[in-house]
Amino acid sequence: MDTRLINIGFGNIVAAGRVVAIVSPESAPIKRIISDARERGQLIDATYGRRTRAVIITDSGHVILSAIQPETVANRFLTAKPGLSEETE
Repeated sequence: MDTRLINIGFGNIVAAGRVVAIVSPESAPIKRIISDARERGQLIDATYGRRTRAVIITDSGHVILSAIQPETVANRFLTAKPGLSEETE
């Protein structure tokens, strides 16, 4: 099984297969998604106190805040190499 891992800044890594969307945090609907995730306990803040520039939404409903631009995260998805893989015999 190949798992692609994507660096989302400051050494934080996300499994690429679980990501549904990478969006900018500026719009009101995204701000509501962030607020709702915080209330549900499904918000992960990976900004290390810096300004949120990208919001990553996963298939499990978790919302991850990143301090790097959405375009940068998307480019890392496109250029990602498979991470650790386990071969089954």
